[in-house]
Amino acid sequence: MAKERSERGRRDDKGGEERDSEFIDKLVHINRVAKVVKGGKRFGFAALVVVGDQKGRVGFGHGKAREVPEAVRKATEAAKRGLIRVPLREGRTLHHDIDGRWGAGKVTLRTAPPGTGVIAGGPMRAVFESVGMADVVAKSRGSSNPYNMVRATFDALKKQVSPRSVAARRGKKVSEVLKNRTNDVVAD
Repeated sequence: MAKERSERGRRDDKGGEERDSEFIDKLVHINRVAKVVKGGKRFGFAALVVVGDQKGRVGFGHGKAREVPEAVRKATEAAKRGLIRVPLREGRTLHHDIDGRWGAGKVTLRTAPPGTGVIAGGPMRAVFESVGMADVVAKSRGSSNPYNMVRATFDALKKQVSPRSVAARRGKKVSEVLKNRTNDVVAD
């Protein structure tokens, strides 16, 4: 197992982040469950992992196993199978404000001017760092369950559309679509 890890990349000590050839993965949550059997308790682990290339592609996965490393490996593979592409404005923020929802988890994602940074809670922060967003303001309402928060964030990111795709759909030029956009620059 250690040999495979050295071939794929190195393991970072903080946050369970692993460097791969093109993807980084962040361990968001581990859940330990106990099954009571005749001889005592049997423990199982469930891992939630977010994977991204920091260039607009991101995915999440869930894996369950008797050991933590195996659960993380399964979750990482599941995340790589379910990647989505998120259009980024200037490669650093969202094109427009958006709401997302999954179950009782609700999130609001807002664009932000340069230098704002990632202002978001734990599970959402992992998603934004994996997708490569530098400036975003996010607020979660409702459920604080990491699974619901990540899924609600992905729901919002799937609704994100770029001006180029809107212009193509409407048969207009990108400049015509963008002329009504308000500036994000704050007046001094």
